[in-house]
Amino acid sequence: MQHYTVILILSILASSGVRALSLGPDEFAAAERLTCVLAQQSLGYLDDEEYAEVTELVLDEYDQGQSDVIYAKALGYYHGLMFGINNKDERQVSNRTLVFLNSQACTTNTDISLGLRM
Repeated sequence: MQHYTVILILSILASSGVRALSLGPDEFAAAERLTCVLAQQSLGYLDDEEYAEVTELVLDEYDQGQSDVIYAKALGYYHGLMFGINNKDERQVSNRTLVFLNSQACTTNTDISLGLRM
């Protein structure tokens, strides 16, 4: 009987964690926007103050837990962009980031002004 109780408790904890890490449509869109912000920062288009300001604009409507999940997802997207290239080669990283930043993902699917400085 104790095994069933432990399994039940672990199942409840695991399923609540899965819900906490899943994204709805609004959170998914925020993660996409935040990925564009991360790309801008990576290329030096945003200083620390601008980065904080734009990040706050993207995450403002979410509580801390949701913001953490959105941020983690955006970091995952950004790191995924670098898959297959030498991440120590700054030129390759910059080129891949610039291509992404100029893609439809960052030019038409964002509903906030990201203030690109090119």
